[in-house]
Amino acid sequence: MSVATLHANFAWVVIGVNAAAGLWALGAHWWAPLRVRGLWWFVIAAEASIFIQVALGVANLAGNRAPGDDFHIFYGFVALVTVGILYGYRNQVRAWAYLLYGLGGLFLMGLCIRALLLA
Repeated sequence: MSVATLHANFAWVVIGVNAAAGLWALGAHWWAPLRVRGLWWFVIAAEASIFIQVALGVANLAGNRAPGDDFHIFYGFVALVTVGILYGYRNQVRAWAYLLYGLGGLFLMGLCIRALLLA
């Protein structure tokens, strides 16, 4: 399987796990039984999938030696910056952490969908 195919297929994994993490965190904001430790491990896995996806994209560009779509690349790096911003605000909004990561997960999902549509 080529890096380009892996990058294209893994995009759906990234979209799915970020959507699930965002919905789970939003649900946990309103319904306390969803506030379990496993949520945070799932959020970490969902956000780590973005780093893997960007690494696959960079490997694809480097391997093909062909210019990529500028906006596709832009959305990939905006997703990386978004993960950094979410991580940076985690302690400042402790009371709103579930809402922050819920909306952040859905925002990341949207960025990935937009990047996928541009590919």
